[in-house]
Amino acid sequence: MTVRVVIADDHPPTRLGVRMALEEAGFEVCGEASTAGAAIEVALLERPDVALIDVHMPGNGIAAARQINAQLPGISIVMLTVSRDDDDLMDALRAGAKGYLLKDIDPGRLPLALQGVLDGEAALPRGLVARLIDEFRHRDQTGVKPHGPLAKLTSREWEVLDLMRRGCSTAEIAQQLYVSPVTVRSHVSAILRKLHAADRDAAVSIAEGTTEGRTAGGTDPTGT
Repeated sequence: MTVRVVIADDHPPTRLGVRMALEEAGFEVCGEASTAGAAIEVALLERPDVALIDVHMPGNGIAAARQINAQLPGISIVMLTVSRDDDDLMDALRAGAKGYLLKDIDPGRLPLALQGVLDGEAALPRGLVARLIDEFRHRDQTGVKPHGPLAKLTSREWEVLDLMRRGCSTAEIAQQLYVSPVTVRSHVSAILRKLHAADRDAAVSIAEGTTEGRTAGGTDPTGT
């Protein structure tokens, strides 16, 4: 089945480059928009598989992501941006984005990243993942433990969740942890159950939203 994508970006050359990369990989670009309001309208009209949205576009791309996610939760929202700001990324996840890609991504990798999101994998900058890992390690060393559902995870489940945040598939996690895919699936099921998460993306969002909330003085684990 052809993957249908809406591209929302206020920079026409960017939209053209993304369209060419996706269409060469067999994706269908079913709509384009240059403002947040137009992105919402096109998404509601076309109901694509993926809405690829710029963060800092007129009208606020994150606000558009939030509204699209509220009205069409079945759409996979992926942000495409030049912003490496952690706050932008966390806001996007809370708004329902399932991926956050930087515009300097190799065009040939873009279709793979979107397909990975559709397959339930995370698409996040390595810099954020590294920061989160460092933060959790610091907490472990200082004796500060996560609260709420996250406190229920075992050390092995934390390892699996870490690899999920890196976008690893079940097979890749099994290879890195030297266990069977069946064991990985068992750990993932336990993570989803303990975090009351519907899927992998929701579990990653809960973990990262809680991390951000703890560092900022509050918790908002509602994003993807």
